[in-house]
Amino acid sequence: MPVDAMELHCRIRGTGRDMVLLHPAGLDHAAMDALAVLAARTHRVVSMDLRGHGASPDARPGASIDEYADDVHATMARHCEGPAVVLGVSLGGMIAQALAWRHPESVSALVLCACTATFPKEVRDILRERGRVAERDGMSAVIEPTLDRWFTQGGRHGPFADHARERLMSDRVSNWSATWQAIAMHDMLPKLDALTALTLVVAGESDAATPLAATRQLADAIPGARWLALQNAPHMMQMENSAALHAAVMRFLADATGDERTASAEASS
Repeated sequence: MPVDAMELHCRIRGTGRDMVLLHPAGLDHAAMDALAVLAARTHRVVSMDLRGHGASPDARPGASIDEYADDVHATMARHCEGPAVVLGVSLGGMIAQALAWRHPESVSALVLCACTATFPKEVRDILRERGRVAERDGMSAVIEPTLDRWFTQGGRHGPFADHARERLMSDRVSNWSATWQAIAMHDMLPKLDALTALTLVVAGESDAATPLAATRQLADAIPGARWLALQNAPHMMQMENSAALHAAVMRFLADATGDERTASAEASS
């Protein structure tokens, strides 16, 4: 285990092959619950709280996405029985990319949702500023702009957005800021051609945070990766569009593995 790696808090449900779920920035494993309930029909689902989130240890300033990935690997080594399907949304998808590059033996398949391979310099400055705003003015200053990026107009004032608002208000500013520093440093693009895991990249057609072109760039950089755009899905697709996302993931896994049980679960969802 790398010296700085830490074991993470997680929730485990279901039986079958392992599937690891990695949540977006500022939230926790509960942000993946709608998807986890569906996936647990056919998989043993391990939903983690990332470093600086939920019940896991605090983040340190300057921690990189690679370090977040090492945390996930350390936690998988304890709780997973073999290589796992790893599904990440936004920050979770960035960490999943690094995990598959640094620890390829731990990943049987990748599902990368609402995330990119890299950022232009001007975008990196915007990302860092999201942490600085909270440092200056508190978490309340970042919540409404964040929810605007994350949800559709219809979902903006629904129960999922309410959960996200409550979770964000409980976050420590230091953890929020450290997370955005890590995101701003994310640059997997030069390394993605070395990935060997079967990969599905999922974009949201209504995602206000991650451009479709950036998800295409991610898929094009990974050998053999498939790309899918979910109709009407926002950045928080695992919340607002959990059934459609689950169906897409199950189709992908059934096609990739020939697992009839997985294909049957998709047909009945």
